[in-house]
Amino acid sequence: MEAEEAVEETAEEAEPEAVPEEAPVQEPVKEKKGFFARLKEGLDKTRKNILGGVDTVLGSFTKIDEDLFEELEEALIMADMGVQTTMDIVENLRQRVKKERATDPAVIKDMLIDEITAILQDGVEEEENLPSPTVMLVIGVNGVGKTTTIGKLSHNFKNEGKSVLLAAADTFRAAAIDQLEVWGQRAGIEVIKHEENADPAAVVFDAVHAARNRKTDLLICDTAGRLHNKKNLMEELRKISRVIEREYPAAHKETYLVLDATTGQNALQQAKLFMEVADITGIILTKLDGTAKGGIVVAIKSELKIPVRYIGVGEGIEDLQKFHAEDFAKALFGEEA
Repeated sequence: MEAEEAVEETAEEAEPEAVPEEAPVQEPVKEKKGFFARLKEGLDKTRKNILGGVDTVLGSFTKIDEDLFEELEEALIMADMGVQTTMDIVENLRQRVKKERATDPAVIKDMLIDEITAILQDGVEEEENLPSPTVMLVIGVNGVGKTTTIGKLSHNFKNEGKSVLLAAADTFRAAAIDQLEVWGQRAGIEVIKHEENADPAAVVFDAVHAARNRKTDLLICDTAGRLHNKKNLMEELRKISRVIEREYPAAHKETYLVLDATTGQNALQQAKLFMEVADITGIILTKLDGTAKGGIVVAIKSELKIPVRYIGVGEGIEDLQKFHAEDFAKALFGEEA
């Protein structure tokens, strides 16, 4: 119950992310170097936090010993990589140092990059390839940037040549429908909606039929993320899932959870609670540019075994990036792409 209360407290304190009134829709920069530069810049606070701790540890030792590993463990935990994840990483470093008979502390950093990259890549297809048709449910508590993320996603998918439809099924949060409509208008994408407080499953029913009849490639559904009553949320998501399976069995289904990276370990607790009520297939981590707690990406992947699909490293549409484990690990440690 403590974790659940912490989640709710965070959700209540966070203001729903406002949509800028006249923010222009920017064309995504296609050059990979541009993406990497923004990723590196977006991870600046996290990089300084992790690298500062790691470099301080490695610079204070002339040989690799148990004291070094203990201090390194503490530095990684402070960067929100999680206790269990950090212990696993450090144990693997011990084994590798022993196997390679390494003696210079300077080699630890490259080993650390390898370990983090391996965690992030484990069991994950590097590219997310959504078949057509796909129905995507997007969940997350208020304040994490869920609706804004959906707007950015829909814009990016449309630019990739996919036909997209949006469903405003978060009918209980004031202004959620209007906010999604603003993004839809900006990207030239229709939003299927009902009145506020309408049955979310009824909205999804209409949206599924519209997507099926128009042979739309991708239907993205904005859903409620209320965790104060998990039973109601579970029933709501089950009802929506039954509608999709019954009305559109041919559609591929994804459920993405949006988390706010600035909440650190609390984001991990949110993910664990949502896993109890939904079959999550991917994580979208927002606001990485605004936190030194970006190590939470590693903890989420290591502990939950759910792939991180997208990360937000800025406010612009082009700053919601597809997640690439190797690029992330390199940017995290200041390496070049």
